[in-house]
Amino acid sequence: MDSSPLRAHWSLDPDVTFLNHGSFGACPTRVLEEQSRLRARMEANPVRFLHRELPALADAARESLGNFLDANPDDLAFLPNATTGVNTVLRSLRFAPGDELLTTDHEYNASRNALDFVAQEWGVTVVVARLPWPLPSSQAVVDAVLSHVTERTRLLLVDHVTSQTGLVLPVASLVRALKTRGVETLVDGAHGPGQVPVSLRELGAAYYTGNCHKWMCSPKGAAFLYVRRDLQPGIRPLVISHGYNSRREDRSRFRLDFDWMGTNDPTPALCIPTALETVDRLIPGGWTEVMARNRAQALAARSLLHQKLGGAPRCPEDMVGSMATVALPNGFPEEPSALGLDPLQERLFDEHRIEVQITPWPRAPQRHVRISAQLYNSHAEYQRLAEALVALLR
Repeated sequence: MDSSPLRAHWSLDPDVTFLNHGSFGACPTRVLEEQSRLRARMEANPVRFLHRELPALADAARESLGNFLDANPDDLAFLPNATTGVNTVLRSLRFAPGDELLTTDHEYNASRNALDFVAQEWGVTVVVARLPWPLPSSQAVVDAVLSHVTERTRLLLVDHVTSQTGLVLPVASLVRALKTRGVETLVDGAHGPGQVPVSLRELGAAYYTGNCHKWMCSPKGAAFLYVRRDLQPGIRPLVISHGYNSRREDRSRFRLDFDWMGTNDPTPALCIPTALETVDRLIPGGWTEVMARNRAQALAARSLLHQKLGGAPRCPEDMVGSMATVALPNGFPEEPSALGLDPLQERLFDEHRIEVQITPWPRAPQRHVRISAQLYNSHAEYQRLAEALVALLR
């Protein structure tokens, strides 16, 4: 298999063409080794580790994450995944009948479900801004969202990078525009950090949640929630634990509440510094070059697939990060498999050993292939995908 030499830094199955980093990420071997070392240290004396050593280790990990995100570490809380972050914010906020919660039709299903759940609980309305598809420009996103803002809009929930369609949305423009209208924004950054540069200080969003296990290459179970300092008193974790009545004065109530939410395995978050350092050292230029190279790979793969399958790009190049979506001919989806996956995705794996995401879409064309690009991928792997799709879609 013509894979990248950098694949040696991951423990990926050598018999599989893995083009789906976006779904769950993939953790480099060096990071997994650090996690094993930390777990062994924890199990050697769990009380010593969790009571005496964990606070300092967690502070160091939070400091590293804050540097990467250009954020004050005291404004960050560790969580197991971005879905938990979305739920934490939505279920902390208070609404009144007549309020409107705004999102787009590209929002991630799990986050949209959380929005619908909260709306039902409070008797408020979810308003969905339908984005043009294909998208002519990022400004079209801003225009579509702003056209749905009313005096009743209380919050915008928006993806930084959309899951199904791989679009890098103009979140900075949206945050600024909504703020002038008195509306705060919750950014679902599940795919953001590590795929595109993130400066939470410059963004100014009220809330931002992101995964570290995807494009930052940390172990599964590492994610974060950022809450702007002035809004932290109104946000509480989904699990209330010992921090609720802590008398410590050296940490904010936000930190006390989120730092301990019951016994769990803290090693995914503690591995964030190792993950950031490991990826930074893989190629000259560090993280800046990693993101640029992955984006160039995704754009080249998108162009190749269009050459083989026909059709035109669904968005301009400036809305592409490390993922890209290509509409498939004969795009009407078949009935999903027992696992809920498109049969084409199953056939690509079963018959060609290619792991890639096939995503449904409610409007024509109704089926897309979403490719991901990570350092371990090569252009030859996308050529294999193109050939397999041509054969299967005849």
